[in-house]
Amino acid sequence: MRKPLLLTLTTLALGAAAVALPTGTAAALPTAPAAAPATAHQAAAPATAPAPAAPRATSFAGTVALSNCSGSLIRLPDSQPTDPGLVLTNGHCIESGFPGAGEVITNQASTRSFTLLNASAGTAGTLKASKVVYSTMTDTDVTIYQLTQNYSQIQKSTGIAPLTLSASHPVQGHAIDVVSGFWKQVYSCSIDGFAYRVKEDQWTWKDSVRYTPECQVIGGTSGSPVIDTTTGQVTAVNNTTNESGERCTLDNPCEVDQQGAVTIHKGTGYAEETYTIPACFTTGNKLNLAASACTLPKP
Repeated sequence: MRKPLLLTLTTLALGAAAVALPTGTAAALPTAPAAAPATAHQAAAPATAPAPAAPRATSFAGTVALSNCSGSLIRLPDSQPTDPGLVLTNGHCIESGFPGAGEVITNQASTRSFTLLNASAGTAGTLKASKVVYSTMTDTDVTIYQLTQNYSQIQKSTGIAPLTLSASHPVQGHAIDVVSGFWKQVYSCSIDGFAYRVKEDQWTWKDSVRYTPECQVIGGTSGSPVIDTTTGQVTAVNNTTNESGERCTLDNPCEVDQQGAVTIHKGTGYAEETYTIPACFTTGNKLNLAASACTLPKP
């Protein structure tokens, strides 16, 4: 995982496991990114985020800033205005620390708060969680929070509508924007392809999105929504980068193909697909891991 990009599994784990690997702890981030916390999966984030790789093509509306990571206010394709709001970020960003390999957390109480951004990256309001609906770093790297307010209430008080989570597999070659609420930066590139497996330290993720070189995400961008600029929908969640060319170590993920061959791409960033999430929710934004089409890991 990337530092505060995932705050690298090290940084992410900061305050709430921004990318907190097993033992990482994230420090709370100042209102304006003064210094991203450092966690297990990441090293400390730079004091100032670099300029985006490409012009900002996507609005910040609907993105959120966590104490140690980035995230987004999301709706599922069938979500209704009266359904409780959901926030999506990385599994390694959860406040209780990086989930271990094979661990799945569901319905865990939480009072975490999120800064909701408007189109120009200004503060639109504060959202409050009621619980962690789902969190894992197995097969994927996601945490989904349920909020105390529904979408209609949030839009009425802030003017912000949620981003829609796509139920379709990401498309190779499509242009994407990685939108970081933590850094208030947009990283623009394309989907280079998909890695059969990405392995980092004790964690393994399946069918991960590989970025083209333009997306040089940094610590603190962990959990950022990856938006397909063709559809405007969230197609993945940003989670890691190979920082120093090491082989399958913390903050240095490697790719493993179907034959078991390992390749290392120093400087390459990755994201975890989110199209499988909608199938695991039912009416009222309720988690249903027993649904026949649900393939997310179970507790």
